[in-house]
Amino acid sequence: MTDLPFPAGSAYLRWAKLHPPVRYNLTSSGVPYLPLRELPVTLDDLEISGTGAYGYAPLQAAIAARYRVDVSCVAAAMGASAANLLALAAIAQPGDEVLVETPTYEPLMTAAEWLGVEVRTFSRRAEDGFRIDPDAVQRGMTDRTRAIVITNLHNPSSALADDDTLRRVGTIAERAGARVIVDEVYLDALWEPAPRTSFHLGETFIATNSLTKVYGLNGLRCGWILAAPEIAERAWRLTELFNNIGVHAAERMSVVAFQNLDRIALRSRALLEANGAALNEFYAAHGRLFAAPPHTHGTVSFPRLLAGEVDPLCDLLRARYETAVVPGRFFGLTDHLRIGLGADPEVFREGLERLWFAAGSF
Repeated sequence: MTDLPFPAGSAYLRWAKLHPPVRYNLTSSGVPYLPLRELPVTLDDLEISGTGAYGYAPLQAAIAARYRVDVSCVAAAMGASAANLLALAAIAQPGDEVLVETPTYEPLMTAAEWLGVEVRTFSRRAEDGFRIDPDAVQRGMTDRTRAIVITNLHNPSSALADDDTLRRVGTIAERAGARVIVDEVYLDALWEPAPRTSFHLGETFIATNSLTKVYGLNGLRCGWILAAPEIAERAWRLTELFNNIGVHAAERMSVVAFQNLDRIALRSRALLEANGAALNEFYAAHGRLFAAPPHTHGTVSFPRLLAGEVDPLCDLLRARYETAVVPGRFFGLTDHLRIGLGADPEVFREGLERLWFAAGSF
């Protein structure tokens, strides 16, 4: 029998899944899960079998209508993670290169590496507020680059890349015969002005998203790709190999979710705005310990620790203060930590206080 190599997987997701739960969890990048009782489903919506060989038509239509695209540009996926993998696999093959932002969401790199694609990086610098510098993107390009991969809002900082910046990145990609993959799973947390998917900037762009992070609907695993029809078609062909068809009851409940998405968003907005205000109070009061711009939008923040080391702080925080944040090493910066705003406001405020106590004891 041949011993096959064990897949590397994601070090960050393994850490997130295997660490014991704590009382004050500030690691979540999504809002708390929406209880089923708050989603107006009927027994018919829980039907477990039905047609949907290449997507459940009502769900395909709901996604297309929400983002104002043609339904031929929509490919369903099992969450944004699967959407990112499918998008990469649809346009790159072993021996190609992808150019990925750093700091970054580590599974984006791991997925590319698993596909046999070489990963190059360009920096989003903390001193620039983690904005995208198109010149840095240009310097990272080679004749083997097939995709530029970014997150918007940025994970881990929540920095916004505006349309002008994205257009410049798109021009760089187009000249090289590459695509721009934009993970937009946090973008809907930009309440005003209402966000617009980068796919509207042209077919050089491929956008991925899901109902998970901003709406608290993780269990539905409702994700999607917005792409040129030929790319969407490739994603469907790959889906045949990964999961074949979707979970029908989840597809039907996702349609209900789209019908109520604006109402669900009000819950998320109230929670994130309350926690954002608490976070800004925290930064203002403890500027000698943490450096970060004021939080204006998004579900995460990525401050720099000004005294001590992050990993020992995280260990102390968990062991003595029943609190957890994400070490910045998982995103490529060891002197930073990611604070997730996806917690009950009382839990969030107490968690911040405990973070202050722990950091101040160094």
